[in-house]
Amino acid sequence: MAKWTPVADFTHHAHTGSLSAVAVNSRFVVTGSKDETIHIYDMKKKIEHGALVHHSGTITCLKFYGNRHLISGAEDGLICVWDAKKWECLKSIKAHKGHVTFLSIHPSGKMALSVGTDKTLRTWNLVDGRSAFIKNIKQNAHIVEWSPKGEKYIVVTVNKIDVYQLDTASVSGTITSEKRVSSVTFLSESVLAVAGDEECVRFFDCDSLMCLCEFKAHENRVKDILSFDISEHHVLVTASSDGFLKMWTLNQDKKIPPSLLCEVDTKARLTCLGVWLDSVPDRKESLPPASESSVSEAELSKTSPEEELGVVMQEEKQSKPRVKKRGLTGDTDKPKRENTLGSPKKRKMTKVLEKKKKKKI
Repeated sequence: MAKWTPVADFTHHAHTGSLSAVAVNSRFVVTGSKDETIHIYDMKKKIEHGALVHHSGTITCLKFYGNRHLISGAEDGLICVWDAKKWECLKSIKAHKGHVTFLSIHPSGKMALSVGTDKTLRTWNLVDGRSAFIKNIKQNAHIVEWSPKGEKYIVVTVNKIDVYQLDTASVSGTITSEKRVSSVTFLSESVLAVAGDEECVRFFDCDSLMCLCEFKAHENRVKDILSFDISEHHVLVTASSDGFLKMWTLNQDKKIPPSLLCEVDTKARLTCLGVWLDSVPDRKESLPPASESSVSEAELSKTSPEEELGVVMQEEKQSKPRVKKRGLTGDTDKPKRENTLGSPKKRKMTKVLEKKKKKKI
């Protein structure tokens, strides 16, 4: 089997603190940091595109839905919905009494789950940006993740992974890891890859709860894992505190450990990772329109992605975050034009109408 050769293609030192979250769509990579900012990078042009300054506290999670919307969560307890074209904050939600520790968007785009340090699991109706359900959990969860089809989701507290079924919204089983779980990723609807504060990565069957296989991936704790498909390969990527970034090719039979494709020593203490694929076509996915009525969890699982294309929830600018845009020659803060109803043209029309009314009287 031919081995891959990793090559550094773009490097930029933008944050003043360590990175805590990363998200990727077909064009942009966004990074969140302990410095309380979100930085945007245009991977087509290989430049920094700007920064979003709205949260106070470490950015804990970033998720794209298609190419039109970004959702962020932070230690300030806020979840923010961003327009990923204009980079404006469309909605800011006080989601948790404590920190927002993680969030995950349902494949339909209609619903999201979030967990926080207030020991709650919250379900969000993204159609109207409101809380749909609140479930109290015994401990602070730090990961929540939907399966690829959205038929189940997992909630991680320390070293325990609770598997929930969407149709019943109840725990169908629990997977227990030997050490604290740091990252999970679904390899299929039923197979979950689990990494934690140890050198090994394990694959679990979410239905039988059995460990399918385990393999030593690094010399230190594994901080993050992701999977993606490219050409004939189903690839697993692992990042570790030992500084190594590794790519593995997965076998169809998940009971067989994956084979190493390539590795690179970044000489850095890795904290998170994202995968940007240059070959991925631009998809026009967006969150559902605000005019749609809310739906039940059962209905969400039956909705096809094609039905969810549309405009995001009403562009309520409840808060006006500072958006810094940087050009190639340096920092240029461009003032934003507000789309208000009090434009000069509108005011002129109003005066004309008022004069006509007075003449009639």
